[in-house]
Amino acid sequence: MAGPRVEVDGSIMEGGGQILRVSTALSCLLGLPLRVQKIRAGRSTPGLSSGGWKSKIKVLTRPQHLSGLEMIRDLCDGRLEGAEIGSTEITFTPEKIKGGIHTADTKTAGSVCLLMQVSMPCVLFAASPSELHLRGGTNAEMAPQIDYTVMVFKPIVEKFGFRFNCDIKTRGYYPKGGGEVIVRMSPVKQLNPINLTDRGCVTKIYGRAFVAGVLPFKVAKDMAAAAVRCIRKEIRDLYVNIQPVQEPKDQAFGNGNGIIIIAETSTGCLFAGSSLGKRGVNADKVGIEAAEMLLANLRHGGTVDEYLQDQLIVFMALANGVSRIKTGPVTLHTQTAIHFAEQIAKAKFIVKKSEDEEDASKDTYIIECQGIGMTNPNL
Repeated sequence: MAGPRVEVDGSIMEGGGQILRVSTALSCLLGLPLRVQKIRAGRSTPGLSSGGWKSKIKVLTRPQHLSGLEMIRDLCDGRLEGAEIGSTEITFTPEKIKGGIHTADTKTAGSVCLLMQVSMPCVLFAASPSELHLRGGTNAEMAPQIDYTVMVFKPIVEKFGFRFNCDIKTRGYYPKGGGEVIVRMSPVKQLNPINLTDRGCVTKIYGRAFVAGVLPFKVAKDMAAAAVRCIRKEIRDLYVNIQPVQEPKDQAFGNGNGIIIIAETSTGCLFAGSSLGKRGVNADKVGIEAAEMLLANLRHGGTVDEYLQDQLIVFMALANGVSRIKTGPVTLHTQTAIHFAEQIAKAKFIVKKSEDEEDASKDTYIIECQGIGMTNPNL
């Protein structure tokens, strides 16, 4: 099954966990042996990190470098060498992707959403349905919150022609983690291309502001109220519905607070702004930060927000046909994903300034991809 080995420089562009996620997922899917060198060479602590929050890492690392790599290895009975903390080089030799139950545990507040990002493309091309048990942080820093994954990522990524179910068993927060999510999905024969270029107009704004553990409910109400006030200054004609939520004791591990706000458009586009509380940061500030992030994502005229951009690249690369998405400024994460999708999967991407008249004054781009039409050999 193995083709020629792919050599990846882990120090370029984003130079962190994302290179590992994209390259190992594509290696697994395409059956190509992989070597990644100079892992995190540009970071203050080079090498693989477990995401142990105590490690003196100035750039908080994605807490699932290791658990993500190990999960991909287990999904396909592959061989993984060099996967230990502090390692600057790994080699990976994939085998056939299999369905069934797979478990990954970051053992910290490492994000379950990033574990999902790395594994989902692979299990779509498995031989049978999969059930992924992912443990770690559900609402953690430096990663999408699970609410973003369910409310924004899921409905958009399902446009590629598949469905998945995401069951949040327990929520987990920094620094303890302890959350658990179960993802179930069936394999597909091929992915359809997507065309997300018509933004439409904003029709709904809604969200949830949560507290968990010992934090008082008033914090949730204050985050929500501050966010609503901030949005009203710019968008006056829409009802903004942000629900304050007290997470049930048996469904949350540890203490945490945060907020996510979603804007939905007439064409089904979804944008988000979110923020997590930290010790010593008042609730209003958390709410305002999320509101400002949402408003910034609505200003650029794209059809996806800055966090969805890079999460769609691998699916576009695998799809059977030409996909197009309209975005605001192209992020470093997106540029990195495109680079490796071109290098490893041989997909062809074109990024160009949007020529639509309404985008003339804005920083708006079209990302176009000729997908490789990956076919599931098992179906």
